[in-house]
Amino acid sequence: MQTITTIGLDIAKSVFQVHGVDATGQVVIRRQLKRRSVLTFFQKLPPCLVGIEACASSHHWSREFQALGHTVRLMPPAYVKPYVKRQKNDMADAEAICEAVTRANMRFVPTKTPEQQSCLMLHRTRHLFIRQQTAVINSIRAHLAEFGIVAPVGRKGVTELLHIVADPSDKRVSEVARACLAALGTQLLSLKQQILEFDRMILAWHRSNEMSMRLDEAPGVGPVLATALVAAVADPKSFRSGRNFSATDAYF
Repeated sequence: MQTITTIGLDIAKSVFQVHGVDATGQVVIRRQLKRRSVLTFFQKLPPCLVGIEACASSHHWSREFQALGHTVRLMPPAYVKPYVKRQKNDMADAEAICEAVTRANMRFVPTKTPEQQSCLMLHRTRHLFIRQQTAVINSIRAHLAEFGIVAPVGRKGVTELLHIVADPSDKRVSEVARACLAALGTQLLSLKQQILEFDRMILAWHRSNEMSMRLDEAPGVGPVLATALVAAVADPKSFRSGRNFSATDAYF
């Protein structure tokens, strides 16, 4: 069999599509792989160039293949799309990835370390909880407004509403509504406590990371922004300038 030099790999949850070519660009292999067989397949290959779209789990697979001696290049899906020659499917996507990864002008996404992935997860989970907190506050306000009870905007206003909910002598709120609102109040308290815990974890991560501490010295940059930048941007040199960085979202 001809030696495979470049592989386009379309990753998925269960079934992966492989498209491999030799040094002349001739197709050597097209096949599907079950998830459990992926590493075994790549262990048997000589070191080659592997292209993968930068999507869910791509950084994990990049680290695994690099450990086997392969060169891995992650690419934003939007940059791979123009190379799809026919109707979109896994086979066509793998072929497009294989072609795109060899282009001299292709932009690549640096592989994140497990530490960076963990910090990025911390930020995204915190952001999710903040959105949930806002949703719960809006629900409490909206439900009580149906009973003619409103409060000023802000933290103090929500506290006033929760005091009304906790007061059984206030007959403006029915027992059923009070039970629902009390549950929302409990959920809100839990979310606030978890967000504070995430804030403490972010600060601890910030203090343990030299790059994050250096970024914190810049005007307008605090621990939250500094740690987010370090986690999201694996290699700042991949951006030509600050303007290029601010206009790019494909790396996140």
